[in-house]
Amino acid sequence: MNLTQRVHAVTGWLFAPASDYGIAVRWFLRVLALIYFSAFASLGVQITGLAGEQGILPFGTALESLRQQAGTTAYWQFPNLFWIDSSDLSLKAAAVAGCLFATLLLFNRLPRISLAALFLLYLSLFHAGQIYMNFQWDYLLLEAGFLALLLSMNASRLVVWMFHWLLFRLRFESGIAKMLSGDETWRDFSALRYYFETQPLPHRGAWYAHHLPEWILAPGVGLVLFAELLVPFLLFLPRRFRLFAGMVTLLTQLLILATSNHNWFNLLTIALCLFLFDDRALGRVWPFGRHPGSPPGIPEAGPSGRGRPGRWFTGLSAAVIFAASSALLWGLASQQRLPHAMNQAVNAVRAFGLTQRYHVFPTIRTERLEVELQGSADGLRWRRYDFRYKPGEPAMPPAFIVPHQPRLDWMMWFVTLSLPMNARWLEGLVQRLFENAPPVTALLASNPFSDAPPRFIRAEVFRYRFTTPEEKAETGNWWVREPAGPLLPMPWVNPAAVAVTPGGQAFSAPRPPPPARRSP
Repeated sequence: MNLTQRVHAVTGWLFAPASDYGIAVRWFLRVLALIYFSAFASLGVQITGLAGEQGILPFGTALESLRQQAGTTAYWQFPNLFWIDSSDLSLKAAAVAGCLFATLLLFNRLPRISLAALFLLYLSLFHAGQIYMNFQWDYLLLEAGFLALLLSMNASRLVVWMFHWLLFRLRFESGIAKMLSGDETWRDFSALRYYFETQPLPHRGAWYAHHLPEWILAPGVGLVLFAELLVPFLLFLPRRFRLFAGMVTLLTQLLILATSNHNWFNLLTIALCLFLFDDRALGRVWPFGRHPGSPPGIPEAGPSGRGRPGRWFTGLSAAVIFAASSALLWGLASQQRLPHAMNQAVNAVRAFGLTQRYHVFPTIRTERLEVELQGSADGLRWRRYDFRYKPGEPAMPPAFIVPHQPRLDWMMWFVTLSLPMNARWLEGLVQRLFENAPPVTALLASNPFSDAPPRFIRAEVFRYRFTTPEEKAETGNWWVREPAGPLLPMPWVNPAAVAVTPGGQAFSAPRPPPPARRSP
């Protein structure tokens, strides 16, 4: 067999129908439709407060700045539909359109058009949300959504393998990041002693998990490391190993769902696991997955996009994604910077959301510090701004909010981790509270200054811990909190914006400009 024949044999095998994964293909696309719907609906009620004209980080302002700095190359560096119009109406319309296309996909109407539209709309909102969308579940949804588009065009062995590669990177990179971070809690198996209490948005299940005995929590850390460092390699081995890898991954994701609010992240990871189970395995759970009356629009396993153009597009896309993601994986594992030319090429791919680096909780906080924003009209009496989901009142039960992702509540968790990194959006939030901007105050559970905005706003830090079972039985509270001091002074805050009040330092409301003098 000469070289040409070998190439034809390899490409023929790669582009052959993944005939053993008909049930997985059909049900993955349906689950993806539900996840897309959840993501767009969650964003739809927040996007104007985060990135609208009166939002914390107005995207229109950011686009204009990018255009001035980078010129026409900005369109490729930040590909999104909002270059045309970034008004509040356009931001909301993108979220609504996403929900509509997700519904079409769910009911198997125009699946390829719907998947292309969903990817483009979410990519646009991904860039519009700026730091509020800079999370691994957003990357994962974009990558999975693009692969799903390829799947709708050509449900081949190559595309199924790319789903395996995506799941491998998600799991293995998360594991290796934990080992390379130097975090002692992963190395001494004490991570779960702190994780449930200090994670960004726990729910009730976290309180119960936090009080499990050490002989359960320590092996739990071992299970996490086993599932992230060793199990991912089983994805590329024969069937029985893949089935085992799928079961272990499903177990860990269900345990996380039972103890954490991570929006649709774990649900999407579970959906990716479908490609570890062939029809023989899934048919035992869902024997009607391939009945003759199944809808024809969603492919069962055969190639829906026939011909050379479809194969070229699928092959080229897979090659680019594999090359860029391999470079990122090498950089993470070796702890070395990528060469400049390679880094530029990888960033060009990342701009389209097609390859990212995953590192789920590489470090664990050992205490919970919460920032509380307070406003005052006179600098003496202070009233608290309550958030919808992050810990506030000790008696407030931690809510289960999967698959919703409250972006502002989540970002508040990072303030005490790195003040300089969060300076810009935090100052933007304070500025909008001084203005009583309706899109921003709508993100909060309550606005204590709905009649008139405050003159001063301060940030106080409180230390939180879960109550013990005895404390909860006595008080009914879920949390115990104690003051840890003011967040101010902050070296990155403009000193002119800080006022000394009888109650301490605080942001002061911007003074209105003096009236213009009339010429005589």
